Amino acid sequence: MRLRAAIAARPPVHRTPHCAVLAFLFCLGSLHAADDPNEIVRKALQLNAHNSELARSYTFLQRQENRTVDGAGVVKRRESTTWDIMFLEGSNYRRLVQRDDKALTPKEEQQQEAARGKSAEQRRKETPEQRQKRLDARERNRKQQQEELNEVPNAFDLRIVGDEQIDGMPVWVIEGTPRKNYKPKNRDAAYMSKMKGRIWVSKSDYQPVKIEAETIDTISIGAFLARVQKGFRLRVEFTRVNGEVWLPRFVSIVGSARILLVKGMHIDQDSTFSNYRKFSTDSRVIE
Repeated sequence: MRLRAAIAARPPVHRTPHCAVLAFLFCLGSLHAADDPNEIVRKALQLNAHNSELARSYTFLQRQENRTVDGAGVVKRRESTTWDIMFLEGSNYRRLVQRDDKALTPKEEQQQEAARGKSAEQRRKETPEQRQKRLDARERNRKQQQEELNEVPNAFDLRIVGDEQIDGMPVWVIEGTPRKNYKPKNRDAAYMSKMKGRIWVSKSDYQPVKIEAETIDTISIGAFLARVQKGFRLRVEFTRVNGEVWLPRFVSIVGSARILLVKGMHIDQDSTFSNYRKFSTDSRVIE
């Protein structure tokens, strides 16, 4: 409806047959996507890949809060750390700037600055091969994450379960449950058969605005590395930055896991992202 109204409101212009065909195909594709949750999610994942590319040009602050809860779920202790995520010789480096929302002591500041200087010096002394290996590892990790996400339309039965507004933005609410007989192309995505979730997608530009996921069975990571228990929950919220990219603003993780099949732990953690700043990855920090 919004697309039709926008077309009707435009003054008449001369169109070549070629442009008319392209316009028709675009409208047809948009209408098809609006009816099909799989197409909506595919478009959202394509845009997420683009956002991931642009994100490499941004530095930011990350505040992480960890909570300790008792058996009844009552919070007994809170601890937080705030990190400045910056670029250091081509890749990310995080520098501690606050504990429990309080500035570091002068001694801690000196320690953090000494650690940053040491890392910078080590990276400057890298051979071209060593530097490229470090940068390739970062890119490989990003691609691996995106390849796993690309499995979502195949791994889940998707259906539109409602329409909502987030910060005044109309969104589709799409629910996903594991698809029977799903066989992942990427073996690292096999865990999706033990998860369910929802994704909120902007109707105006198909951007993923919020994601919620929950494990419905125990997920094993590696042969003996870790097990994520049933009921483990993840929530991610995104925000538009600098008029060009959608980046995380909030991540919540709650659930239980077992490390090396021995040590059990309960995780109740929030991460808040702020102060995004654009930074050329080709730039160098001068002492």
